[in-house]
Amino acid sequence: MNAKPVIGFLGMGHMGLPMAINLHKAGYRIKGFDVVPDAVQAAREAGIGTVATGAEAAAGVDIVITMFPSGKHVLDAYREYLLDSAKPNTLFLECSTIDVAQAREAAQLAVSAGHRSADAPVSGGVVGAEAGTLTFMLGAQAEDLGEITPLLEHMGKRIVHCGGYGAGQAAKVCNNMLLGISMIGAAEAFVLGERLGLEHQALFDVISSASGQCWSVTTNCPVPGPVPASPANRDYQPGFAAALMAKDLGLAASALEHTSTDAQLGSLAAALYRKFSDEGDAGTDFSGIINAIRDGSL
Repeated sequence: MNAKPVIGFLGMGHMGLPMAINLHKAGYRIKGFDVVPDAVQAAREAGIGTVATGAEAAAGVDIVITMFPSGKHVLDAYREYLLDSAKPNTLFLECSTIDVAQAREAAQLAVSAGHRSADAPVSGGVVGAEAGTLTFMLGAQAEDLGEITPLLEHMGKRIVHCGGYGAGQAAKVCNNMLLGISMIGAAEAFVLGERLGLEHQALFDVISSASGQCWSVTTNCPVPGPVPASPANRDYQPGFAAALMAKDLGLAASALEHTSTDAQLGSLAAALYRKFSDEGDAGTDFSGIINAIRDGSL
């Protein structure tokens, strides 16, 4: 039986740490690193081996996983220390959500340096990361799927191979653009229902079994009551923060511009979430935008 690959895991924040923990539980040896000392300490407390620098995390491993805040962080790390520190033919698995063009640039940098590359952004939030039920949108070469898929299966329940370099990021951008649009629509529907005298439960019972059904209602319902696990029942403490939705919709807006796509709802959703985030609600769950719709502050 072949030994499991050794993994360098960089970026162990709210999403990265539970992903790394699931790999650790599955028996993978991990060299973890984060620039935030508290994140490193949390990883150690979970039993994950940590190292002092990002370069050390990439040295001598088989796979390097990055979970960074932005494409600039990814590209800077690739150029400054990751690619030079890794042994030849290391697989770089980029799980951050970044611009499609940046993902393709990162892949080209890795390949030019004698390595392999794949992008695998995730959907499912912190809850999915902790439960190991994430969906991975995978942009990879066919010959690398046999190595990547078993690894991702320990962190998620669904892996969709979307195509070559950057295809995973492209799918993530499209998905989250639709998610942002649908949450605004769900929030507007519930606010209208309130003003028409409908109880939240009654409207939920209709929408959840009728043609308006969507994840933004059935799983992340923007009003308290109908879905006990939704952030609305926790004063909108984030499962997926508004700042992250604003970021993802900004990536979508960039892609719309670069492809000359006339998507007015996507552009409007990006503007609304940016305003919502910038005006004090960055740490609120993205479903909390219902409160701004209700009070007319958007």
